[in-house]
Amino acid sequence: MTLNTFTLKNNTLHAENVALNNIASEFGTPCYVYSKSALTQAFARFSAGFKDANHLVCFAVKSNPSLAILNLFAKLGAGFDIVSGGELARVLAAGGDPKKIVFSGVGKTEVEMQAALNAGIFCFNVESVSELLRLNDVANFMGKVAPVSLRVNPNVDAKTHPYISTGLKNNKFGVAYEDALDIYLQAAAMPNIAVHGVDCHIGSQITELSPFLDAFDRVLALVDALEQHGIHIQHIDAGGGIGICYNDETPPAFDDYATAMLAKLGERNIKLVFEPGRALVGNAGVLLTKVEYLKQTESKNFAIVDAAMNDLMRPALYDAYHAIQAVQPRDADTVNYEIVGPVCESGDFLGHDRMLALQEGDLLAIMSAGAYGMSMASNYNTRPRAAEVMVDGDQTHLIREREKIADLFALEKILPEA
Repeated sequence: MTLNTFTLKNNTLHAENVALNNIASEFGTPCYVYSKSALTQAFARFSAGFKDANHLVCFAVKSNPSLAILNLFAKLGAGFDIVSGGELARVLAAGGDPKKIVFSGVGKTEVEMQAALNAGIFCFNVESVSELLRLNDVANFMGKVAPVSLRVNPNVDAKTHPYISTGLKNNKFGVAYEDALDIYLQAAAMPNIAVHGVDCHIGSQITELSPFLDAFDRVLALVDALEQHGIHIQHIDAGGGIGICYNDETPPAFDDYATAMLAKLGERNIKLVFEPGRALVGNAGVLLTKVEYLKQTESKNFAIVDAAMNDLMRPALYDAYHAIQAVQPRDADTVNYEIVGPVCESGDFLGHDRMLALQEGDLLAIMSAGAYGMSMASNYNTRPRAAEVMVDGDQTHLIREREKIADLFALEKILPEA
């Protein structure tokens, strides 16, 4: 999706057919707003390129775990990529098919393994020899056989931010490519492990096609080597990571990605699994916020808004860029503003050097906030997390109520008197 998912009509920014100022009036701010049409179209566009191939698209739950969004993707036929037992429970609660779930992550506990085995998931993406041994023991204890792929680290530079690069030798993820064949031979000899696939995920917000293809070449070479050792691979999990346009990036088109990957696969009779997250939801959501104060200092102009780093962590965490638009643009001279929140941290900002014409009380839309926005939100400074709203045509649906302050300490206890 492009930034045009949210459009100006009669000088007011809309989500589909609903004016964002009306959403703010009804549900308050800060508030996440998603477009059902944008989500549906993104999934359809990603899947279309693989329509003639044996494939499974597993939405990366960590990018946006909203039950409503998971339920929508489940109805569209998606599988899910999870990284915790909590995400497994969310997917199941949202109506996801356990037979379409892949379980990634470097630190799976015994309890999480047991839950996934009981659910009957599609595959465990195993990331270390220790994990493989533990999974074999857990499956043996339960009288089950665990379907497994190894997450192989191809040592390919994804050319993205170092915090979201996962395919280099110095990353914590996966097993070294050079060790993969020996580990597969160990796995094949384990009585409660069934080798089904090879997994590879090199990072996130990747804006070039070449890193995907370089990694896929290495995976295919491993698949062919495994075949020579009598280990037939049923599926290749190519991971996710296709970027979106936050500002002026030009990520690969879904069609180009599909064409290139299928050409590499050739005539091999192997199912392809993908784990898109940001690519499906990133540009389908915005964060609505209100300007509380305009503050001038000797060196800068600040627009202090009611959203903060606890609502949208990406700018503070990665120095990430999000476009910021006025919901009702003013016909006036623009001023260079720092868009900042009320959290007591100097790193609490949502945007630097934004040219806007503002007055106190104006509404702003932080664009491209559908991925890693609400999913990374916190209660820092005892701030309730935002409401979430889904727009479907001219209808709005509250899909998550705003937290109440009392909710934030409901589970806490004061020490009894001595």
